[in-house]
Amino acid sequence: MGLRRLSDIIVVDTDILIDAGRGIGQALDCLGEYERQRRIAVSVITKMELVVGCRDKRELHGMEKFLSRFRLLHLDGNISQKADELLLQYRLRHGLLIADALIAATSISWNCPLLSKNQRDYRFISELDLLPYDLLISAHLYK
Repeated sequence: MGLRRLSDIIVVDTDILIDAGRGIGQALDCLGEYERQRRIAVSVITKMELVVGCRDKRELHGMEKFLSRFRLLHLDGNISQKADELLLQYRLRHGLLIADALIAATSISWNCPLLSKNQRDYRFISELDLLPYDLLISAHLYK
Protein backbone atom coordinates (compact mmCIF):
# COMPACT_ATOMS: atom_id res chain seq x y z
CA MET A 1 0.00 0.00 0.00
CA GLY A 2 1.55 3.32 -1.02
CA LEU A 3 1.45 6.15 1.48
CA ARG A 4 0.24 9.58 0.48
CA ARG A 5 2.00 12.48 2.14
CA LEU A 6 0.14 15.34 3.74
CA SER A 7 2.84 16.59 6.08
CA ASP A 8 1.06 19.85 6.81
CA ILE A 9 -2.17 18.10 7.88
CA ILE A 10 -3.25 16.64 11.20
CA VAL A 11 -6.27 14.34 11.59
CA VAL A 12 -8.47 15.15 14.59
CA ASP A 13 -10.49 12.46 16.35
CA THR A 14 -14.20 12.72 17.08
CA ASP A 15 -13.83 13.20 20.84
CA ILE A 16 -12.01 16.52 20.50
CA LEU A 17 -14.55 17.87 18.01
CA ILE A 18 -17.39 16.89 20.35
CA ASP A 19 -15.70 18.81 23.17
CA ALA A 20 -15.08 21.80 20.90
CA GLY A 21 -18.73 21.75 19.82
CA ARG A 22 -19.72 21.85 23.49
CA GLY A 23 -17.52 24.91 23.98
CA ILE A 24 -14.96 23.19 26.21
CA GLY A 25 -12.03 25.57 26.43
CA GLN A 26 -9.23 23.00 26.36
CA ALA A 27 -10.56 21.51 23.11
CA LEU A 28 -11.04 24.93 21.52
CA ASP A 29 -7.55 26.02 22.59
CA CYS A 30 -6.01 22.78 21.36
CA LEU A 31 -7.71 23.04 17.96
CA GLY A 32 -6.70 26.69 17.70
CA GLU A 33 -3.08 25.88 18.53
CA TYR A 34 -2.88 23.15 15.90
CA GLU A 35 -4.72 25.26 13.31
CA ARG A 36 -1.98 27.88 13.64
CA GLN A 37 0.62 25.23 12.81
CA ARG A 38 -1.08 22.84 10.39
CA ARG A 39 -4.25 22.29 8.45
CA ILE A 40 -6.81 20.12 10.24
CA ALA A 41 -8.59 17.20 8.59
CA VAL A 42 -11.28 14.81 9.78
CA SER A 43 -12.19 11.34 8.62
CA VAL A 44 -15.60 10.90 7.06
CA ILE A 45 -16.17 8.42 9.91
CA THR A 46 -15.80 11.29 12.38
CA LYS A 47 -18.34 13.29 10.39
CA MET A 48 -20.74 10.33 10.49
CA GLU A 49 -20.28 9.95 14.25
CA LEU A 50 -21.06 13.64 14.71
CA VAL A 51 -24.16 13.40 12.48
CA VAL A 52 -25.46 10.52 14.61
CA GLY A 53 -25.07 12.74 17.69
CA CYS A 54 -27.23 15.55 16.30
CA ARG A 55 -30.72 15.78 17.81
CA ASP A 56 -32.34 18.14 15.32
CA LYS A 57 -31.80 20.07 12.07
CA ARG A 58 -30.38 23.07 13.90
CA GLU A 59 -27.63 20.95 15.48
CA LEU A 60 -27.00 19.20 12.16
CA HIS A 61 -26.63 22.53 10.36
CA GLY A 62 -24.31 23.86 13.08
CA MET A 63 -22.19 20.73 12.93
CA GLU A 64 -21.90 20.92 9.14
CA LYS A 65 -20.89 24.58 9.36
CA PHE A 66 -18.29 23.77 12.03
CA LEU A 67 -16.83 20.90 9.97
CA SER A 68 -16.67 22.99 6.79
CA ARG A 69 -13.47 24.62 8.05
CA PHE A 70 -11.66 21.26 8.02
CA ARG A 71 -10.55 19.03 5.16
CA LEU A 72 -12.71 15.89 4.89
CA LEU A 73 -10.83 12.63 4.19
CA HIS A 74 -13.03 9.99 2.56
CA LEU A 75 -12.57 6.23 2.71
CA ASP A 76 -10.94 4.38 -0.15
CA GLY A 77 -9.61 0.89 -0.79
CA ASN A 78 -6.29 1.53 0.96
CA ILE A 79 -8.00 2.82 4.09
CA SER A 80 -10.46 -0.08 4.13
CA GLN A 81 -7.65 -2.60 3.73
CA LYS A 82 -5.59 -0.99 6.51
CA ALA A 83 -8.63 -0.87 8.85
CA ASP A 84 -9.23 -4.57 8.20
CA GLU A 85 -5.59 -5.33 9.06
CA LEU A 86 -5.82 -3.25 12.24
CA LEU A 87 -9.00 -5.01 13.37
CA LEU A 88 -7.51 -8.44 12.77
CA GLN A 89 -4.39 -7.47 14.70
CA TYR A 90 -5.90 -5.48 17.59
CA ARG A 91 -9.60 -6.29 18.08
CA LEU A 92 -9.23 -9.28 20.41
CA ARG A 93 -6.21 -8.11 22.38
CA HIS A 94 -7.07 -4.41 22.72
CA GLY A 95 -10.78 -4.14 21.88
CA LEU A 96 -10.26 -1.92 18.84
CA LEU A 97 -13.62 -0.72 17.50
CA ILE A 98 -14.55 -0.44 13.82
CA ALA A 99 -14.84 3.36 13.83
CA ASP A 100 -11.50 3.75 15.61
CA ALA A 101 -9.86 1.31 13.17
CA LEU A 102 -11.16 3.35 10.23
CA ILE A 103 -10.01 6.66 11.74
CA ALA A 104 -6.56 5.24 12.55
CA ALA A 105 -6.34 3.70 9.08
CA THR A 106 -7.16 7.09 7.55
CA SER A 107 -4.30 8.74 9.45
CA ILE A 108 -1.89 5.94 8.59
CA SER A 109 -2.89 5.85 4.90
CA TRP A 110 -2.51 9.62 4.54
CA ASN A 111 0.70 9.57 6.62
CA CYS A 112 -0.72 12.20 8.98
CA PRO A 113 -0.60 12.33 12.76
CA LEU A 114 -3.81 11.72 14.71
CA LEU A 115 -4.82 13.98 17.59
CA SER A 116 -7.09 12.22 20.09
CA LYS A 117 -8.13 12.72 23.68
CA ASN A 118 -8.75 8.97 23.99
CA GLN A 119 -5.12 7.86 23.79
CA ARG A 120 -5.98 4.39 25.10
CA ASP A 121 -8.09 3.75 21.99
CA TYR A 122 -5.02 4.04 19.75
CA ARG A 123 -1.75 3.86 21.73
CA PHE A 124 -1.13 0.20 20.86
CA ILE A 125 -1.06 0.87 17.08
CA SER A 126 2.67 1.16 16.50
CA GLU A 127 2.52 2.62 13.00
CA LEU A 128 0.16 5.43 14.06
CA ASP A 129 1.66 8.84 14.85
CA LEU A 130 -0.55 9.64 17.85
CA LEU A 131 -0.34 13.18 19.19
CA PRO A 132 -1.03 14.16 22.79
CA TYR A 133 -4.18 16.12 23.57
CA ASP A 134 -2.62 18.13 26.38
CA LEU A 135 -2.20 21.60 24.90
CA LEU A 136 1.02 22.43 26.74
CA ILE A 137 2.71 19.19 25.69
CA SER A 138 1.51 19.36 22.10
CA ALA A 139 2.40 23.03 21.68
CA HIS A 140 5.92 22.27 22.92
CA LEU A 141 6.37 19.23 20.67
CA TYR A 142 5.19 20.77 17.41
CA LYS A 143 6.53 24.33 17.40
